Amino acid sequence: MKTELNIMNDEGKEIGGIPGIFDVCPIDLETGEFTVILNRVDADAMGLRSLDRVRISREQRSITAIVELTDTVVPPTSAGLLIKGREYLGVKAKDRVRITPVQKPHSVELIKKRLDRQELTAEEIHLLTEEITNHALSDIELSAFVTSTYMHPLSKREIKDLTLAMVKTGEKIEFDVEPIFDFHSVGGVPGNKVTLLVVPIVAAAGLYMPKTCSRAISSAGGTADILETICDVTLPSHRIKEITESMGGVISWGGGVHIAPADDIIIRVEYPLAIDPYSQVIASVLAKKKAVSADYLLMDLPTGAHTKIEDMDKARMYARDFMEIGEQIGIHVECAITYGGQPVGRNIGPALEVVEALQVLEGNPPSSSTLEKGISLAGIVLEMGGVTNDGKKMASDLIKSGAALDKFREIVKAQGAYIDDISSNNIKIGRYSEEFTCQKSGYVSSIHNKNLVRIARAAGCPHDKYAGIVLEKKKGHQVDNGDVLFRVYSDNEQRLKLAMSLAKKVDPFYIEGMILETVPKEKIFL
Repeated sequence: MKTELNIMNDEGKEIGGIPGIFDVCPIDLETGEFTVILNRVDADAMGLRSLDRVRISREQRSITAIVELTDTVVPPTSAGLLIKGREYLGVKAKDRVRITPVQKPHSVELIKKRLDRQELTAEEIHLLTEEITNHALSDIELSAFVTSTYMHPLSKREIKDLTLAMVKTGEKIEFDVEPIFDFHSVGGVPGNKVTLLVVPIVAAAGLYMPKTCSRAISSAGGTADILETICDVTLPSHRIKEITESMGGVISWGGGVHIAPADDIIIRVEYPLAIDPYSQVIASVLAKKKAVSADYLLMDLPTGAHTKIEDMDKARMYARDFMEIGEQIGIHVECAITYGGQPVGRNIGPALEVVEALQVLEGNPPSSSTLEKGISLAGIVLEMGGVTNDGKKMASDLIKSGAALDKFREIVKAQGAYIDDISSNNIKIGRYSEEFTCQKSGYVSSIHNKNLVRIARAAGCPHDKYAGIVLEKKKGHQVDNGDVLFRVYSDNEQRLKLAMSLAKKVDPFYIEGMILETVPKEKIFL
């Protein structure tokens, strides 16, 4: 016989003599937010409507979930729990949970305040961050917050307060070694796989770099997506600490640990919108770095047409704000404004970028740009660490000697490598491929970064780790009609066709001849 338990509101007062204990009914679906499906009979009795909130409790664990209603999917007195909620609560079919209606979170009003272009206090920002971390907000409400920061950027003071709030509401990793160095690129330029070079070079020089990285939001692959093709990047905090202290470096997914968890929840909402608000970028990066105890941070700011940072003025603004807010929270930040007018290297897409990074470390770079950018950025970190006055030369020497390659292999093996022989020849890439050819002769005058990313994502990136693009030509190259400009790879034949169809519509290569226009003599006299 089902236990009878009256439902209480947040003040502990009875709503009525309604049983508050429900049998768990597993629903084999996954969503980003906690969701519970209730039979309409139960919902009516509890005064609940679709998108209302309830607290679901099981022993010492509880979640706040968004209510969805049904007449048939779950029977009365049962709670349809999706995968995420069941895993968090540790429940299975027929287990019993208590469901209690809760009020709309106060932070909804704070989001409205931001939409009205009003600044939030430090206390309000902390409350908002706490309720985001506790999954109290629906995706609709989170989207409204992201939209508000996109349309009306946070002030520097708000960015600092959001950064500290995200750190405070999560876990912090403390190390027994010091100082701690970190590196981050704001992205926006395809093929930017340089983290896979910077971390092993810096670690091979004897410095410590616990690199936590993100997954793709609007790109063909974040660093976590890239390295995940050959090893585990979802590491608990104690493993990040152990590997960093023993190997000198680690490359892990920031969302795999509880550091600045509000940031990962916000990023999940940004993904379908394909937006990366300016103020959120700064808070996101600095919160993750503060949470891993970084003392020094190098920021890579790729700048150029069709990137996140399209001109030097905006790049300098990013640099100024990163350094200023970094100093306020106790991190020494230096910034490198890098060329982003075309892809870095030739390969775009998770597995393909691992291949190119390994080729560079093996001493056979297919493109000079990846090597040049990698050793230049690593060199800055080496100089920040005081180990040399010529960081670029030292970084280059660490690649030439094989020390950086050895260190990369050590780190990957410590992170549970999926293959024994870690080399560029042993990385799987998409089974299907097709060439995109030039339709006229001339010179490549420019490449549209965002359209290349659109094509790579149409091919399956970043979820299809083996999809992507390999460029055969780059800016400044001479081409003839029929030359191959790039190859598209995918592990799914239909996705490949979709990508090629898109490529023909948005052709990312601009080809110009030496003669731009012929002016007949008679036109001069018109």
